[in-house]
Amino acid sequence: MRVVFAGTPEFAARALRALLHAGPDHGLHVVAAYTQPDRPAGRGMKLTASAVKEVALAHHLPVLQPATLRTPEAVAELAALQPDVMVVAAYGLILPQAILDVPRLGCLNIHASLLPRWRGAAPIHRAILAGDAKTGVAIMQMEAGLDTGPVLLETFTAIGARETTGELHDRLATLGAEAIVHVLSRLSRGEELAAATQSTHGVTYANKVSPEEAQIDWSASAVEIDRKVRAFNPTPGAWTTWHGEKLKVWATGLVPVPSCLGSEPGTVTAAEGEHLLVSCGSSVLAVTEIQRAGGKRMAVGAWLRGGGHPAVGERLGN
Repeated sequence: MRVVFAGTPEFAARALRALLHAGPDHGLHVVAAYTQPDRPAGRGMKLTASAVKEVALAHHLPVLQPATLRTPEAVAELAALQPDVMVVAAYGLILPQAILDVPRLGCLNIHASLLPRWRGAAPIHRAILAGDAKTGVAIMQMEAGLDTGPVLLETFTAIGARETTGELHDRLATLGAEAIVHVLSRLSRGEELAAATQSTHGVTYANKVSPEEAQIDWSASAVEIDRKVRAFNPTPGAWTTWHGEKLKVWATGLVPVPSCLGSEPGTVTAAEGEHLLVSCGSSVLAVTEIQRAGGKRMAVGAWLRGGGHPAVGERLGN
């Protein structure tokens, strides 16, 4: 089976590695990789290859980086590869119908949610932010709609009570890699897979995450703020302000304090030991890891021992 792969970040690169490793034993031949054009990154803003491009080059795969797929030339370029199937994972470009029609078996997407919940760009962030108890990976037959196609396979997993987006991302990337190898192996043997039409009920959309959305609203409940901190770790990072300085909040903890009567949300109620306790809409939240502007991530205890930290009675945020 001739496989064309399309993806950009590490989530996709893990699936590409799995397909390349499984190929000889499962009748799969990855013939090319599509990925986003190199982007400036780092302090020096040096052009940097995507994770998928690095894997492809290491395995001597042809790499294609078109700025768009909405041209006759792009369609002809894909057709020249004679793909049986195209695997798409966090690619970053919309596939028009003319592209979807090229592979003999169509295009399969590795999506990091249990569809139809969390269609769209940021399903892992949204699942944690919403307090979902479980999530998973869906292998979906792509069509013109946004993550609306029939599902060939779903893999379920519980979301850990303290799990961050980064941690869940890594687990789902592994599950997605295993799932796509399983699906393609069966298709390469000529097996037919039942495609389940997505339900019209329970549809939600995982909109892109912005840095502005990651600002902490201390009037929210401790549970909601704790979810936000975990959902936006590692990107873009939940944040608040103190004396006009931006503080990234990387880790928090729920504490058994039912309320903090008389304290405005954002007020520091304790600053000692390993915890900075901050009042919020319903109780108190322990801030345990922070990062000051221009500084490194550190445990709050180290910050408190070093001085220059908020005092009891001071407020964080607006």
